[in-house]
Amino acid sequence: MYDHLQNPGLIKITTGVVTTMSILINQNSRVMTQGITGKTGQFHTRMCREYANGMDCFVAGVNPKKPGENFEGIPIYGTVQEAKQQTGATVSVIYVPPPFAAAAIDEAVAADLDLVICITEGIPVRDMIRTRDKMQGRKTRLIGPNCPGIITPDEIKIGIMPGYIHKKGRIGVVSRSGTLTYEAVAQLMEQGLGQSTCIGIGGDPVNGLKHQDVLELFNQDDETDAVLMVGEIGGSDEEECARWVKQNMQKPVVGFIAGVTAPPGKRMGHAGAIISGGKGTAQEKISIMEECGIRVTRNPAEMGSLLKAAL
Repeated sequence: MYDHLQNPGLIKITTGVVTTMSILINQNSRVMTQGITGKTGQFHTRMCREYANGMDCFVAGVNPKKPGENFEGIPIYGTVQEAKQQTGATVSVIYVPPPFAAAAIDEAVAADLDLVICITEGIPVRDMIRTRDKMQGRKTRLIGPNCPGIITPDEIKIGIMPGYIHKKGRIGVVSRSGTLTYEAVAQLMEQGLGQSTCIGIGGDPVNGLKHQDVLELFNQDDETDAVLMVGEIGGSDEEECARWVKQNMQKPVVGFIAGVTAPPGKRMGHAGAIISGGKGTAQEKISIMEECGIRVTRNPAEMGSLLKAAL
């Protein structure tokens, strides 16, 4: 799906020499925060700046009502386009309240940013359907909404994940569940396995990058040796990704489907976890993933050990 010649954030090509880089973001990324003046935007922008190369990476904020101001030295602009022109930022992270978050994504897409990470939870589905339609044919990639974000350990984090639990390594992680992203990382660390990139794609019914999109990037990344994929009940994204893995993936993939071990009366999952006509159940997903060569654990406490065994 992605041509590396058109995505220098993945692979840089110079005079016949190929230099691999982490997927989507790295220490050279330049980031703006949409919603930087809100309490959540301020807190997490501060945390991200304090992580690794964050002081260099976070260069702008956006608030149409407060242009010309600054947040702890970060200049605030009235529009995404202006922030991009003045600072060279090509990545945005969004902490805008739900009623206005889809419009914030639209503005970032219209400005031709490379990547948008939307943390906001509770965006109306009809808003995201319109935004998805507007994104057709545009170069901007979207992570989220309702996600923890993305981190390249020891380089840069964009979002709300705790940076201290991560360490640079060669395992890619992609998850629909924010909490299970952290759990997967903790287990990998117990096994002595660092991560190349960790992405929480969110579990809303209408969102940006899917499992398959991220697996395609990991498959091309020379800094990733294997992938831990965490899914949830509902939808068919994991099954479609599994079929792609069987035909194309050149690296080991292990998986877990949230909802398998949910306590009685509880449902583990997001708004996107809708089972229809017997499709999208945990067992169906697991069966198809296993048929496609993905090793799947039914026990979330075994994700790290299963990955290590796959190596």
